[in-house]
Amino acid sequence: MMAARPTRVTNRIRAVREGAGLTQAELARRVGVTRQTLIAIEQEKYSPTLELAFQIARIFEVGLDDLFQYPEE
Repeated sequence: MMAARPTRVTNRIRAVREGAGLTQAELARRVGVTRQTLIAIEQEKYSPTLELAFQIARIFEVGLDDLFQYPEE
């Protein structure tokens, strides 16, 4: 039996945020997290909750698939 590997959700938040002219602090404030949390999410050290992922996507008026990717095996 193979050991389960942790999955990695990747994201394009930084590129989309910078394209929209928002700072990390501004985006963090708008979704109700600390800037440190947002940095960890952008650096893919932390996966956001589904609720937070939707909140971020709605700010940029994009779908979840436009911001987050779940790599296939």
